[in-house]
Amino acid sequence: MLKSKGKYDNLLLFLSLSLVSLTVGFGLFIQQNDFAQLLFFYGFFFVVYALICRYVEGTRTIYFLLGLGLFLRLLLVFVIPNLSDDIYRFVWDGRLIINGISPFAELPKHYIENNLNLSGIDQNLYNQLNSPDYFTVYPPVPQGVFAWASFIFPKNIWGSMIVMKLILLLFEAGTFFLLIKLLQYYSLPQKNALLYALNPLIIWDTFANVHFEIAMVFFVLLALWFLIQSKWLNSAFAMSFAVLSKLIPLMLLPFLIKKLGWKKALVYFLIVGAMVVICFVPFFNLDTIKNLAGSLDLYFQKFEYNASIYYVLRYIGLKISGYNLIQVLGPVLALVTAVSIFVMAFHKKFTTKLPLQWLFATTIFLLLATTVHPWYLTLLIALCTLTRFRYPILWSGLIVMTYVNYSYAEFSENLWIVALEYALLFAFIWWEMFRVNGLRVSSQSIENQKSLNH
Repeated sequence: MLKSKGKYDNLLLFLSLSLVSLTVGFGLFIQQNDFAQLLFFYGFFFVVYALICRYVEGTRTIYFLLGLGLFLRLLLVFVIPNLSDDIYRFVWDGRLIINGISPFAELPKHYIENNLNLSGIDQNLYNQLNSPDYFTVYPPVPQGVFAWASFIFPKNIWGSMIVMKLILLLFEAGTFFLLIKLLQYYSLPQKNALLYALNPLIIWDTFANVHFEIAMVFFVLLALWFLIQSKWLNSAFAMSFAVLSKLIPLMLLPFLIKKLGWKKALVYFLIVGAMVVICFVPFFNLDTIKNLAGSLDLYFQKFEYNASIYYVLRYIGLKISGYNLIQVLGPVLALVTAVSIFVMAFHKKFTTKLPLQWLFATTIFLLLATTVHPWYLTLLIALCTLTRFRYPILWSGLIVMTYVNYSYAEFSENLWIVALEYALLFAFIWWEMFRVNGLRVSSQSIENQKSLNH
């Protein structure tokens, strides 16, 4: 830190203005296929972000920078998503709901081929969908936001997007507040919250491109906050909405058994299950279950992007069998993920705090997944702020390299980039595990020495 307060303040102002300028430039000038420009802007932002998170001190400065994090998001509220085109499916689903139709009922092409003449459901919007041949996979919380946004702006995609982003901005404000409270509870530096608040992946990818991992993170942290306050019933309702935002938090539930005991945990799970069923009721019929299950099945048996362990196994499978074994490997890896999580949850020696347990569970899920889009790291980044591990931050810097895939004339995955990403990530994870264990051993040695001296 600079010794002169004036120089420190001037440097902080310069770094803050740099983040503002880079965010404006990202919103105005970067498109999905502009890889060189994206890498330059993102890399510059990431360096400034790392400097701020490493060297800033003081409560007022931290709160100022949290406010800056919200301001950077606000700058992108009016910008059409430039790294993802999921927004058009969000609007499509929302318009179906305000027309009184479940978005899970039919494939998008059904409404176009049968000329059903639904308000806002037209060929122009259909042409912008990135997955017209798949059923929607978005749970009730996002669907509610889609519907609300489409109700306010029934024929204006830009207006609907603004509503969605403003709602996500409120979730982000809540997440910042919860991070500060949780960091105080775990006796960790408050500036750890900046690791999430100023992370370019969170701002530029997850928020700017309207990904509802943001809502999921808020509800997961809210559930954790209620748990440490011994308000486990409130926590169950919060966790219900986390699951209703994205299904991922279901894998966090087994860790609550040791925390709550079997009786309370069973009630907790029943509340989550009941809330999920109740909120799915407006969309419910047998076709809904079949279509949603079919989409999830496709996720494990067809989709593949930026995977790590799966790509190694796929390569081995190709050499042995001569064809892609994803239909076998996908479900098997999902099963291995589930078994690994249950083993961790019930292992007697794995008694660390919930944030670290959840961090490792989410890490296993992503490392064994067949598809890892950049915004999938959102929960991982939030959880790592409550631990000593920083590999999710490095990962958030590396994963942006995968956007090189969109810079080619036709989409093509550059496996050399994937290999570099995961080689660096695994090396850093190994180093952090060694470093943290070393710190623990050193700490125990110091405590033992103190005991001997006394």
